[in-house]
Amino acid sequence: MPTSALSIAIGGNNPPLRNMSVNDVLKESVDNFPSKPAVISVWQGKILSFQDLDRLSKDVASGLLASGILEGDRIGIWSANRYEWVVVQFAVAKIGAILVNINPAYRLTELGYVIEHSGCKALFLHPNFRNFDCLGAANQVIKNSKYLKLLFTFGDEKYSGSISWNELLENPVKTSHIDIENLSDACKPNQLVSIQYTSGTTGNPKGATLTNFNLVNNAIQISYRLQITSSDKVCLPVPMFHCFGMVIGVLGAFSVGAATVFPAETFDAKSCLDAVEREGCSAIYGVPMMFIAMLNLPEFNSYDLKTLRTGLMGGAPCPAEILRAVIDKMNMEEMSVVYGMTETSPISLQTTLLDTFEQRVETVGSPLPHVQVKVVDPISGSTLSKGITGELCVKGYLVMPGYWQNDEATKNAIDADGWMHTGDLAVMRSDCCVAIVGRLKDVVIRGGENIFPREIEEYLHTIPEIAEAQVFGIPDELYGEQLCAWIRLKHGATLDVDSLRAKCKGNIASYKIPSIVRVVDDYPTTASGKVQKFRMREIEVDGKSCN
Repeated sequence: MPTSALSIAIGGNNPPLRNMSVNDVLKESVDNFPSKPAVISVWQGKILSFQDLDRLSKDVASGLLASGILEGDRIGIWSANRYEWVVVQFAVAKIGAILVNINPAYRLTELGYVIEHSGCKALFLHPNFRNFDCLGAANQVIKNSKYLKLLFTFGDEKYSGSISWNELLENPVKTSHIDIENLSDACKPNQLVSIQYTSGTTGNPKGATLTNFNLVNNAIQISYRLQITSSDKVCLPVPMFHCFGMVIGVLGAFSVGAATVFPAETFDAKSCLDAVEREGCSAIYGVPMMFIAMLNLPEFNSYDLKTLRTGLMGGAPCPAEILRAVIDKMNMEEMSVVYGMTETSPISLQTTLLDTFEQRVETVGSPLPHVQVKVVDPISGSTLSKGITGELCVKGYLVMPGYWQNDEATKNAIDADGWMHTGDLAVMRSDCCVAIVGRLKDVVIRGGENIFPREIEEYLHTIPEIAEAQVFGIPDELYGEQLCAWIRLKHGATLDVDSLRAKCKGNIASYKIPSIVRVVDDYPTTASGKVQKFRMREIEVDGKSCN
């Protein structure tokens, strides 16, 4: 079979890969655009120029060194979007430490696991988030932790047992900015700079390790394909704890001198449009659910969105009508659709500005430069012909070195030839654009968040009244998918839906709490007794009886 008929595609070579660290991106922006806004946090009323950001991140880096943080130490950040997040991102990179991104929706059990698994020595956090006592939870973790020694709280207020943001900046044992710069210059592109936790099929999240080289080059390639320039302002409602925010939204923007705008601490449709109008944003990055929410605002037509021209949509399939509305009603003619995963830094496929509307709706584009993709038979591993459904695999500079402290999971994900097996089912077309058609793994994508049912099932099994739990996703117009749980109770036990949700609250992230809960007597199974989740999904979608 001719090579051209096989489902394999290779991106071009332009722009070339760069041998840079995360801090090198900021240094270049400081050299080229010192007084230009780098971060605009609308909700905090704070603007940092590139020069301000560099100076402040050096102050934080100095405070970390004075607190005993060393190269290679893991530093956690458990926070929603704020300007300090970006400062910490660069401060940690300057001293060669490793940033551990922690979802702010995580609760006590999840926080404790990530801290211990990664060996975090210090944790940055906001004392409260959505009425949850984050500092209280962190204090519980630190009592029994083998690793966690320091808590740094955002804000001016001082709390017992933690160091406030101002106290960190004002640490009397200062390391000079020149010495900090020398440290950052010594950081190698192949050094680990980030650990990002993704939900796992075995009940606990896995820590994807990413290098300077991974993140910087992926950021550069994405912004280049989108044609972002120093004149752009990127409205960023996606979370910083994820690659979408940290890499594409910040490093991608900074690589060309563009500004990153935080409209709110977490996503809010009105705040996004307010920020676009107020700051003159030219781009918005988000998942489909965010754009749907903005378009459905009752006051949407009152906004002047003439400054918008482009943006990125990823994290979930993009319905044609939504993309059309974004282009027509939000003035985003150059909208691009992306596909990726944390383990690939994150983006491997992206539509171009020359792609047709049909290509942007029906596919997730073609490989970025310096990236190879192929579609293989999930059983044999052989490359399939174009037009045949199989597992999507990705190879190139963007593939992570591996999962933190988990060689077995790494071997299962990355084969001997360096191909990352995504677990997603895909079809490569004759134009080398790729359509994602399903998933080998039972992951649920809710509003751009990847959720693995096994993780939730394992928690539900800790509830005394529950004998067995099966969790799966069902279609949802707003979020793409919603979680549904079918539970069997132990003999004589009683548990209503409200009580179950109350038991989940505070122990697992709110987005992991099932929206639909059914108490059933049994499950549909095969003749051998294997549970058939696809039949449960069919029953829910069809609205039939559960029993």
